[in-house]
Amino acid sequence: MSVQLDARPPARPAARHTARQSRAFRFSRLDEKYSPYLYIAPFFLIFGVFGAYPLAYTFWVSLHDWDLLGAEHPFVGAENYTGLLADPDFWHSVVNTLGIFVISTVPQLLAALWLASLLNRQLRARTTWRMAVLVPNVTSTAAVAIVFGVLFGRQFGMINWLLDVVGLDAIDWKANRVASWVAISAMVDWRWTGYNALIFLAAMQAIPRDLYESASIDGAGRTRQFWSITVPLLKPTIIFAVIISTIGGLQLFTEPRMFHSGTNPIRGGPLRESQTMTMYMFENAFAPHYNFGYGSAVAWMLFALIAIVAAINVVLLRRLGGTDGPAKTRRARKERPR
Repeated sequence: MSVQLDARPPARPAARHTARQSRAFRFSRLDEKYSPYLYIAPFFLIFGVFGAYPLAYTFWVSLHDWDLLGAEHPFVGAENYTGLLADPDFWHSVVNTLGIFVISTVPQLLAALWLASLLNRQLRARTTWRMAVLVPNVTSTAAVAIVFGVLFGRQFGMINWLLDVVGLDAIDWKANRVASWVAISAMVDWRWTGYNALIFLAAMQAIPRDLYESASIDGAGRTRQFWSITVPLLKPTIIFAVIISTIGGLQLFTEPRMFHSGTNPIRGGPLRESQTMTMYMFENAFAPHYNFGYGSAVAWMLFALIAIVAAINVVLLRRLGGTDGPAKTRRARKERPR
């Protein structure tokens, strides 16, 4: 008697293989869904420890009468803020901050756009020129302040010498409020124009060259191409540069502090000619007042001012900066008679 054996393979190995495939598929889905959060988590952890927590703690301190030399810190609520809003020295520092910011930031970004446009052309030793524009940015701020302090000196400064050559009276740059704004703004522009120019240059090199070729065929010159193609396509980069310049310009501390080096330089001059909000915050939080609660309130008012000015700049740029330049060029090329 013969026995017939079943030649089919057992089902258990196939089931194990299917289970492994299912687990691998689920793991792949989980990895695809959650691994990006794991990759960016270190940044947010560091920001939470060194950014968000100090910000929240500063707000908590601003609600207290926090004397750094005292042992008790009583809760006073919004008293520091109400006192700040009635403080003429605070509003004086706000006007100084906004004045220096406007005088320095607007020419700086316009000059950076122009410089980036020049660096984007076919130049000899282009790499050398592009590296050279970063030299002011890597120079020590103290050295820059010393040089500009000599240039804008009252008696022997080169700027006053040039004014005398053209028949104008000398200016006391450190004692005149608006003149000190101009001197500090010149220092800031000299340091940061090249940095912003390289940011604009990197964005310009990403613009397709065929847009310029089409515009050139249609008869558009370099100026027309710049305003109709380059500037509209640079709008996201311009917004980024404006926000970064707003944050840096409204937090200005080192340049005016070093420009008025001497007796009590944290006041920005004998009559607070160029004292910014950060300098006023430092004056109240540390020597000579040691009122950390009041200084924290100044810090939060500065934070609010930066947010407001940055939002206004973004809204204005989005409304004023058109983005239809390349589209018009393409439409004009299609409609051009053959």
